[in-house]
Amino acid sequence: MRTEFVDRVEHMAELRALAAGLFSGRGGAVVLDSVAGMGKTSLLGAFAQLPETDPDLRPLRVVAARCHPGIGPGLVYGPVVDLMLPLARTVKQPGPMRQFLSFTRRGLVKSAPELLSAMVPGLGAAFNVGQEVTRASLATGSMPFDSLQPFQQGVAMQITDAVLDLARPDAPVVLTIDDVQHIDPSSMLVIDRLLRSLADAPLGLVLSHTTDAAHGGGHAAMVEEMLQRWADDGVLTRRRLGGLPPDAVHELVRSTHPTAPLAFSEKLAQLTDGHAIFVRLCLDEWHQDASDEIDLPPSLSRVVEARMRILSDEDRELLAVASTQGAVFLSRVVASVLDAQDSDVMERLRRIASTGLIELTAPPAWATAEAADCYRFQHGALWRVVYENQSPGQSRTRHAEVARVLAAGQVDGNTPPLPLLLEVASHLRRGGPGCLAASAEAHYELARSAATEGLSFAEAEQHCEEAIRASQALPPGNLARDRMLVQATELLLSLTEVRWRGNSTPAGGPDIDDLAAEAEAAAERCAVPELRIRTALLRGKTLLATEGLVPSLAKLREAVDLAEEYGDPVALFVAKVEYGRQVSKRRLSDGLAQLQEAERLYATDPRLGDRDDPVLQHARNLGEMQLGISLFDSGHLGEALERLRRCTERLAGESLQAELPIALNYLAQVYVALGEVAEAEEVLRRALDFEAGRGGDSGWHAYNAALLAHLLVQRPSRSSEAIRLMEDAWAETERTWLANLVPIVRNLYAQALLEAAEPPADARDRAARLVVDTILETRRSGMVRSEIAALSLRSRVLLEQGEPEEAEVCAREALRVLDEVGDMPALRTEEVLHQGAVVLRAVGNHAEAGALLARARAEIVRKADGITDRRLREGFLRNVPLNRAVLGTERGDR
Repeated sequence: MRTEFVDRVEHMAELRALAAGLFSGRGGAVVLDSVAGMGKTSLLGAFAQLPETDPDLRPLRVVAARCHPGIGPGLVYGPVVDLMLPLARTVKQPGPMRQFLSFTRRGLVKSAPELLSAMVPGLGAAFNVGQEVTRASLATGSMPFDSLQPFQQGVAMQITDAVLDLARPDAPVVLTIDDVQHIDPSSMLVIDRLLRSLADAPLGLVLSHTTDAAHGGGHAAMVEEMLQRWADDGVLTRRRLGGLPPDAVHELVRSTHPTAPLAFSEKLAQLTDGHAIFVRLCLDEWHQDASDEIDLPPSLSRVVEARMRILSDEDRELLAVASTQGAVFLSRVVASVLDAQDSDVMERLRRIASTGLIELTAPPAWATAEAADCYRFQHGALWRVVYENQSPGQSRTRHAEVARVLAAGQVDGNTPPLPLLLEVASHLRRGGPGCLAASAEAHYELARSAATEGLSFAEAEQHCEEAIRASQALPPGNLARDRMLVQATELLLSLTEVRWRGNSTPAGGPDIDDLAAEAEAAAERCAVPELRIRTALLRGKTLLATEGLVPSLAKLREAVDLAEEYGDPVALFVAKVEYGRQVSKRRLSDGLAQLQEAERLYATDPRLGDRDDPVLQHARNLGEMQLGISLFDSGHLGEALERLRRCTERLAGESLQAELPIALNYLAQVYVALGEVAEAEEVLRRALDFEAGRGGDSGWHAYNAALLAHLLVQRPSRSSEAIRLMEDAWAETERTWLANLVPIVRNLYAQALLEAAEPPADARDRAARLVVDTILETRRSGMVRSEIAALSLRSRVLLEQGEPEEAEVCAREALRVLDEVGDMPALRTEEVLHQGAVVLRAVGNHAEAGALLARARAEIVRKADGITDRRLREGFLRNVPLNRAVLGTERGDR
């Protein structure tokens, strides 16, 4: 909408101050909030002109982008690409880059990752690796997406670094993004990182935000929540634009209608309350004969309806059809929906444009080759009024027709550009029952594309949810419906797994276990064995998050049985690895047997020899490292060390290295148990550096940090540093919340507080709260290993608090469960026995304490006997504090 810029003195002064601060390397950010039509776009436009008129700001570069509504989850990295292209063109680029940019001007590049990879050094490799890992993840149906999130975080980090590199103190940059309420989640991730890097950067960020839509929930509400979080964190300032003051309205009247009487400006300011769009519409309607009279309807809808009365019924219908395509529309599409001649429609639209309701505009990139006119409604609020003035049936019918016309326009055999696919899917979504199947298919394909090509998991989730909703709305008994339901559900649950946090409805989404159960039933109806196996594995994971380990194991066992019945060695191998990994948490010996069987299957069945198959490669990596750590947990330290050394060396040589942080974690655990503390620290720092390079939160990064903190905490010079590291590890664990790691890290945190050389003043109370939380959680989740450790730790806390009788209760419960289940992963049996002996001796039960110490000593000797390397065996006996305590106490008893 065209609006002369007036007033906004206070807001412009703030933007000037932001720009001036950049020359001293002090960045900042402002978001301009208001309801629609208050002049935010005009303010941004006027600000962008400042470097041309203000000599003090002349080196400043203002680069603008805008977010666009109407195409569902939107173009991934849309505004980021719009900002990066002009920034990249300002630097001297090598020949390939210049050629690439010339291609973009001709519209030959289809994807944001391609564009960004050309502009950001090294980003292409990150995208390629992330895409391979994602495709492998989607193919397995069992890969934890915790290993994928860092790739998207890493991409955002590299883009952010590239933007910061382009901003220099001698030529600072202000980036402006209009209509941020429509921003895509991937771009929001980049904005988040930018905002947190502005304090010492010659870069400013100005966002405009229309607040109306946030009240309706959905994506706009999520953007509002994020803006407020940034404001609360102090990384941006929110400023609200109200109506124009009377003197500004007067100035606007003088500039547009110099002969209007003074009373006209006064009445206009009073009646419109300075609302910019009302002011503009009334100015458009005023004429010399109107004097100072103003007839302002009570709503914008009435204003638009009054202006449309001059149109014929046929032209009003034409505008309604045009509004169905969107705020921007093509004459060809309108003509096809109306079954009219293109030339007639173009002429009618030209005449309607003279009313000020619509205006010619540049067509979208995918439509530049069309012999059609492109128009836009003068303002988004005008478009919304016209669009909403249809009956529900009219709207559904017209959306279905628009989708048909847009899809039919692509007949050259090439893959349609993403913006067009998004627009078609958006119309199918609104097209009613007849479009459900096509809508499900379109959104599922968009979800896969967003996940595998753009590493844009948030957008992929939104498309998945649309595909599931459309599939569920189809009549039952349709096999195509059931297959789509399985595929879309599997993708959605894989994408959201990292955020389940033990809840049934992560981030307000659908119930994960209900979805998995529905997909399992659909796979049963399809009678496709592979789908039945995959959905059983999937259901096993949702049950683990929502109901605990025991029901999960029953379903995973069912997946193994189905795979054996099916006779597919790949499916059987993947299922055995997954079941073996999880059943180890309940009964270590069962898990060890399953993993050894999977290893034999892999070694003997020639059909498992495809080393390029990402499904097999991932399952093999998980199985190999899990077998190594299970051998360690069973007391076979020497064999575990050799296996895990070989595994980490092999993973380090792979291109993906997706599982490397897990393998390094396991290797470090073995080194710690052997008393090889320096080696353990080196391995953990290697793991942390590796994930820091990828960027983003990760549950395994948190676990590795917690292990490192546990090594450092007993050193007086490093104790405070270790506690801070442990606190950071726990905070990251809470953010990622992998159900199997949460209680382990929480127990490590409690143990570090108890063992710190220089503990915080409230260390014991904090440790007490942590272990109680773990006991309560593990009794629900079935994570017995962590329950035993927490009970043992609680007995230690209670003993230190002078409550030996209560400590005895906890110690005996820990011993009872240990005797029931045997050796457990991530738990040293001899440590539980030793702590039990300490507590029982404290209450005077010396005989039973001695028996427990004898058992602990036998455990240590058994493990030592399995270490063939003499140096390692001596280190295990002499360098591990627990082993020294047990062996020394035992000799003292005799």
